[in-house]
Amino acid sequence: MSNEAIIQIENLSLAFGGIQALNEISTKLIKGELFAIIGPNGAGKTCLLNCISRFYTPQKGCVTYKGEDITHVPTHAIAKRGIARTFQNIELFKGMTVLDNIKLGRHTFLKSGIFSDIIYYGRTLREELKLRKEIEEKIIDLLEIEAIRKQVVGTLPYGFQKRVELARALAMRPDVLLLDEPMAGMNLEETEDMARFILNVNSMWGVSIILVEHDMGVVMDISDRVCVLEFGRKIAEGSPEDIQKNPQVIRAYLGEDQKTYSRL
Repeated sequence: MSNEAIIQIENLSLAFGGIQALNEISTKLIKGELFAIIGPNGAGKTCLLNCISRFYTPQKGCVTYKGEDITHVPTHAIAKRGIARTFQNIELFKGMTVLDNIKLGRHTFLKSGIFSDIIYYGRTLREELKLRKEIEEKIIDLLEIEAIRKQVVGTLPYGFQKRVELARALAMRPDVLLLDEPMAGMNLEETEDMARFILNVNSMWGVSIILVEHDMGVVMDISDRVCVLEFGRKIAEGSPEDIQKNPQVIRAYLGEDQKTYSRL
């Protein structure tokens, strides 16, 4: 892995009224790595993702992606640049099938015209068939959801809905994937499966990943580097091994007994 930064964050500050959500945050995502951001509720983790994906506009600082300043790029243009994300709360169309939800992730990239769209022929049909083939052979196979691809999402267990949301993000063919607590609410088996899928996306597909997660066991096992936030400030950054031994992190998050890191 090179040290080339695919995302560079410099002096990022975000406030809501008198609440300072982010305070002079500087960090980076190295191309090809799995980078975790940890901290308790209210630390600013999701706010940082929201600034990268342009749901929020910071009052200060900048976010650079592949050398381009995207701090003020319109929100809808972020996906087209190769940045996809999932959310803490599942954001799926519950009345649609698994396959249709996943296909929506690629919708903004389709190039057919309105006429062929209306009568569903020619370029529209070819694009649809190509997309479906790619999803079924690559994404659905990777996430092991072949058996449920025709089911309505709202009827599925929570763990499978989380997989579908990840699949929809992957349908965008991202270079960078922002994952906001993808294991939240899962049992041990579901968590292990999701961790495996995330590792495969990173290692097999070469997708650079920013992971926000509360499960410290997962974070320490699968991350290349870890950034630690506290009340909107960065207090540490480094390898999982360094973070576990950092006195300030232990004191602020993990407790004096380092064994408590298994669940933040």
